[in-house]
Order: sequence, then structure tokens, then C-alpha cells
Amino acid sequence: MPDNSVLIAGGGIAGLALERALRRQGVPSALVERDPDGGLGGLAIHLTGNAIAALHTLGLGEGIEQLGRPVRRREYRSNKNRLLCTMDEEALWAPGSRPRLVRRTDLMALLAEAPDGGESRRVATVTSVRPTTAGAAVTFADGHVEEHGLVAGADGVHSVVRTELLGASGTRAALLSTASWRGMAPNPGVDCLTVWMGRGSAAILIPLSDDEAYFYASSVQGGPVENDPSWLGRTFGDFAGPIPEVVDALMADPSRLYHSPVTEVRIPEWSKGRCVLIGDAAHATAPVWGAGAGLAMEDALVLADVLAEGDWDTAGARFEARRRARVGHIAKMTDLTSRGAGTPVWIRGLLLPRTYRATYLPMRRPLDLRPR
Repeated sequence: MPDNSVLIAGGGIAGLALERALRRQGVPSALVERDPDGGLGGLAIHLTGNAIAALHTLGLGEGIEQLGRPVRRREYRSNKNRLLCTMDEEALWAPGSRPRLVRRTDLMALLAEAPDGGESRRVATVTSVRPTTAGAAVTFADGHVEEHGLVAGADGVHSVVRTELLGASGTRAALLSTASWRGMAPNPGVDCLTVWMGRGSAAILIPLSDDEAYFYASSVQGGPVENDPSWLGRTFGDFAGPIPEVVDALMADPSRLYHSPVTEVRIPEWSKGRCVLIGDAAHATAPVWGAGAGLAMEDALVLADVLAEGDWDTAGARFEARRRARVGHIAKMTDLTSRGAGTPVWIRGLLLPRTYRATYLPMRRPLDLRPR
């Protein structure tokens, strides 16, 4: 590869979006992904309005509108199934940027579409990154070394690129919950994003179709979430409404359930020399507001825009200057909501509409990109 190429470490949402954004800007790149399977295939992902807008900017507007199901509204309910508040998603977001729930595999396939067939992608594991005067030297697990004009660390919460550049600190267990359970469940009849909240736990259902829904469950205020599915039965067995039914269906087939830690990344800098972190590698937050995918794709668009301007020596600083406020806003609102998650449910019902608007209204503003 020539010296002016970008090596993208990570083939998730952030990495694939950056590859596409760079190609649209005429900047050469290569992408490496350590996982041959590309992550959890069968689960779904909630795309907020700014994520949909980013996909349109990436030239994928028509494609995303063919996937999944629109999220037209959201409801928050108590553990007794009492409706606390409703938010109109269609009214908040502009036409053409309405939120959707899509399968992760479908989103990845859409982002991976490439005229060259993805010939610049390969399975490889980065083990070391060393900034140089002309870019960065990257060592791979098989021992060979490559030099690139810039390295973009899009390798997620457990980023090797971040650890190599900035050390192992910067990750923490989420304030909301130490872990979560996720899975695809039979849809019990929900037609919108619905959250059921108890004193120490919460469960979410988002319909993917009339037959299937995405299920997410966690504790609140950092409470423990055991890695035995029986935790779900004990925690949600006395909830009213459809959640116990959904939990029973999932526990009958535990292979449909995924348990994982909820880890946040908070670091004071996202770049060093000609190495830049994007997406969860730079700023992962608990999925309180479902903003991770949107922020990752926005990062990709802005970094590609910055690199197309030239002067890669200052690209990291310019990227951070354009992204810190928007990303910081989501981190602030995530922390605010996480700290308030242990208050009485009726109080949360009163506060959530205002918090919802405060979180998402700034995200309707378009990105600061140069005209093309």
C-alpha cells in the first residue's frame, strides 16, 4: 500500500462506515478485522434518527429504508405495566431520518457493499501500533509489519489500537448496569419501542416484525446481572404485561440469549500522531439512548472529511475538535439518565419526556461536512 493509505483496524459499523466514507472522498484505505465472523450476527440494532441521516450521507438511504421496521414511537411503563409516558419518534425526527430497528447482519451487509467487492479487506489481528514521522507502523499477529499514512482504530471497546497508543486505562463498568442480557424473542404484540421499569431493573422490547422483537434487559444503578439465565426469571417474574412471557420463551431456548458486560470508554484524547480512534474504541457508552451506531457512522463521515482536506499530521486534533461536543453531549445525557435510573418509577415517568427531548434535539443538527 502507498504511504498515503489509511489502515482501518476493525470491520464493525465504525470501520465499514469509514471505509465507505473514505472511498467516496477518494482516499485509499485497507481494512483488517480480527473476527472472521464479524461479531454477533443474529441480533438487532436500534438506529436513531441521526444514524439514519448518516446512512443517507453515506449513499445508503434507499438501502436502509428497505431493512427492518420503523420505530414510530416509544412507551415507558412501570413494572405493573402502567403507561408512564409516550414519545412520538416520527414527530421528533425529520422525514428521511426516522429511527429503525434492523438486524445487525443486514446493516453490516449494507455498509459492506463496495464496487470493488471489498478486495481491500482481510482477516488479520493487529498486535502493535507505533506512530512514526510519516504515519504508523503496524505489527500483525503473524509478525509482519506494514506502514500506513494513518491508522484508524475502529476496533471497539477492547481496542488494541487504543491500548497500544494510550495505555490500558479509560474503560469502566457502565453506571447503569455492569452487564446485560439480549436476544431475539417472539413478539408478544408490541408495536413500538417499549421499556418496562422496576425499582432495580429494566427490560426493553423493540419490534422487528409482527413475529419477532429485540429484547434487552439489565439492572439499574450498577446492580449485578448474573450470567445465569435464571437471573431473568427471578428479576422479571413478577412484572405485569408481556415480559415474563418473553423471558420464559427465551429461557426455554437459552441459545437465543447473550450475556455481556456493559463497558464504557471515557478517555481525554482520541488520537496520537497519525493514529485516530473512532466509534466505541474512543467513546463507548451504555445503550441508554441507543446512540452508539449513529455516533460511530458520524465519526466515520467527519474523519473522512478531515482526511480529504489534507495535512494528516493535524487530522486527529481537527477530528476531535469537530466531534467532542456532540459525543460529549450523549455521554453527559447517558450519565444523567443512568444516575436517575434508581429513583421511583413514577418520578422517572415525569422526567423522561424532558430528558428524551434534551438528548435527541441536538442530534437533529446536521454534521459539519464540506460540500461535495
